[in-house]
Order: sequence, then structure tokens, then C-alpha cells
Amino acid sequence: MPQPRFAVLGAGSIGCHIGGHLAAAGHDVAFIGRPAAMDVLRERGLTLSTSVRPPVHLTPDRLTLATGPEAAAGADHVLVTVKTAGTEAAAKDLAPHLAPGAVVVSLQNGLHNPATLRAALPGHTVLAGMVPYNVVQSEPGTVHQGMPGSVMTEPHDTLVAAFRGAGLAIEARTDMSEVQHAKLLLNLNNAINALSGLPLRDQLGGRAYRRCLALCQREALAVYRAAGVSPARLGPTPPGVTPYLLELPDAVFRRVAAASLRIDAHARSSMWEDLRRGRPTEIDSLQGEIVALATAHGRRAPVNARLAALVHEAESTPRTWTGPELYAELRAAR
Repeated sequence: MPQPRFAVLGAGSIGCHIGGHLAAAGHDVAFIGRPAAMDVLRERGLTLSTSVRPPVHLTPDRLTLATGPEAAAGADHVLVTVKTAGTEAAAKDLAPHLAPGAVVVSLQNGLHNPATLRAALPGHTVLAGMVPYNVVQSEPGTVHQGMPGSVMTEPHDTLVAAFRGAGLAIEARTDMSEVQHAKLLLNLNNAINALSGLPLRDQLGGRAYRRCLALCQREALAVYRAAGVSPARLGPTPPGVTPYLLELPDAVFRRVAAASLRIDAHARSSMWEDLRRGRPTEIDSLQGEIVALATAHGRRAPVNARLAALVHEAESTPRTWTGPELYAELRAAR
């Protein structure tokens, strides 16, 4: 039986990480991304790195690179990894080129991308998915996985088999809405990490920064309760307990939450990378989602709103915040 063909629409860090593993396993993968990003891959190839295994390098001749959605024609699975703001436009561009029966998989941050894709692509199966671990471009042409974890998607036997065959850990879930809400709680740290300017391990090792995240998560959990949302448990700690752990003194936190610090020195949030490269961030799909959900249920989310405003300010005027400075700013917003 022939291996399924893949296309990656939005071949940035996550897209190159997933698509690179599939290509290294022998799958036909079309990488579709920005011209500048594809030029780098055309010159350097693609290197997949982690802190626990030797890097894997795909030479340029092993990569199918494109900048337009027509390259997805003939793909059995299209993995969508564009930023949330670009989902609707990407789906409309993709629609004329999808093969009958092609499966579209959203591997994006945010809560509404699968619904957006389904609305624009009637007649196609759209699977919700997410990547819970950190992937960042450590240098041009190299994507680095900074922590362990499993991709999560709605069940699909062919997709799961292909990912596992490529060495990608994957977990089929029937509760992806709850999973996405749980992932959003974790992703509320992206803004804090971006404003800190620090690697994730160092930032999470600082109590003041963790207390910022605890403020954001408590506010989000209150909004979830008002909306009738019960986020999934993705790790050893229930979502409602996590803010209490985050506020523990550093020495105690290191002992009781060691798994949270199993992050290598290269790991940073994708939002930090966006600010560093002068690109718009996904803050409106993270903290902005909490603010919007709060408004829809007659509540306020001032901490998340303030953090979103600080990131928007940093998009035009970069600033690095110490933990105590940021914590004081967010406490004052309540």
C-alpha cells in the first residue's frame, strides 16, 4: 500500500518539524511557506534537532518547496500550521486545489481554527489537532524540539500510523475541544516568555514570572467556569491546581514540578521568536481568546487584557520586562 502524501501549509517551525519527520521517513511532503523561508530551505536544507538525539539533516534535493497552495494538489493529508489570523484566507486559497477525499489537519494554536477550516472546506474531513511541546527555529534552516511531548489529534488511523512510523509521538483524542482549552492555559505563558526575553527554562525557574502566569490562568479558569468549559488534564497536575504550584517558592517548585522544567536551554516561545523577527504575534488568539470569552459571558479578564496590550506594544516598541516589573504591572490591572 503506497504511503500517504502530505502537504504542509504554513511551513514555519511547527510545519517544518512535523513535515521534516515525515519526509525523513520517506513520505512525499510538499512544504508551502513564505518565499524567504523557502529560500533558506532551498539553500541549506532542513535540520531537525533535539537535545536527546543526533540531528537529522534533509538536503535541499530531498525537499519539495513551494510558496502557493497549488502545491497541495494530490496530497492525501494537508497539515495546516499557519497563524490563526491567516486561517480563513489560507482555507479559501487551498479549496480549489484539494484532492477529493483529502484530510485537512489543523495543528494550530487557538480554539476556532478547525471550525474555520470546516466552514471554508465543505465536503472535506477536517481534524482538530495540536502540538503541545516547544519547537523553535534555533538558526536558519534548523528547527529544534525543546521538550518532550505527543501531538494530539482527533482519531484517524492513517494519520496516526504515518506519524508513528516517522517517529512522531501522537495521541488520538476524542475530547479535542477540552484539549484545546487546556493547551490555551499553557500557551498563556507564551506572552510572558516573550516579554521576559529569557529561555523558557530560565523564565519558568523564576517565581515572579510564574506568578504572572498564575494570575493569567486563574482568570482564565474563572472565565471557563462561566462558559461551562472543563479543560482536559494534559499532564500530572489538574488545570485547577497548576496556579497554586506556579506560586510556590523556587526551591519547592523545582522539587514538586520537575517535569515542567524538562526543557532544554534552546527552548523559547514562538511569540518570542515573532517579536525578535519583527512579525505580528498570535496574542489575540491566546490572551485575546480569554478576553473575548469573558466579554461573551458578562465578565472581565483585566490581567489577560493588560498582557495582550503589552505584547502589542512590544510588536512596535520592544521591551524586556523583569519578573517583578511584569508581576506588579499585571497585579495593578486587576
